[in-house]
Amino acid sequence: MNAQLSRFHGWSLFSLLSLLVLVMTALILALNPDLVEAARSAIRATARTSFALFLAAFTASAFAVLVPSSFSKTLVRERRFIGLAFAFSHLVHALLIYTYGQLNPEFWPGRTTVGNIPGSVGYLFIVLMTLTSFKATTRLIGRRAWRTIHVCGMWVLAAVFTYSNFKRIPLSAWYVVPFGIMCAAIAIRVIGKVAQMQKRSHPRAHA
Repeated sequence: MNAQLSRFHGWSLFSLLSLLVLVMTALILALNPDLVEAARSAIRATARTSFALFLAAFTASAFAVLVPSSFSKTLVRERRFIGLAFAFSHLVHALLIYTYGQLNPEFWPGRTTVGNIPGSVGYLFIVLMTLTSFKATTRLIGRRAWRTIHVCGMWVLAAVFTYSNFKRIPLSAWYVVPFGIMCAAIAIRVIGKVAQMQKRSHPRAHA
């Protein structure tokens, strides 16, 4: 996988990941004769691709500190483009949800305002993080504001993914797996941050 990441980097990596999401979505929609069920399957699939891409971006810096390797360093270097691919995957996910709502009139009335809050807040931060993922906008808002948006955004999205999987456990025990993975990713990020702080405080001990 490291060789693949080395071959594709920057915008080429973003294009590859986005193309894979589109191809996967198109195949699901084309192979399922029932359009409503096809949309539901595609929603689940893009939720998984978004989850995987988010995990890669969320844990990249922690793994670079805890498990230094060429692969973890590549993840950190390409984190911005992995994050943009995550935003693209979740854009496709949102479009599929909208399409499913049009195909199934009972979908939106069955949802509550409170139930929509986590997802809405998550999408708000995805938009903010995407808009500020370019050099021009970073210079415009300043480094401190950029860091605040992206650090807060990553933790908000981590909370949304954790909550979304947790609340679905009564529907299917399989949701214990992504819930547990998300909890582990949060622990890894926290441990990585602590290790990074200790390394900065005692640079000679880690030389």
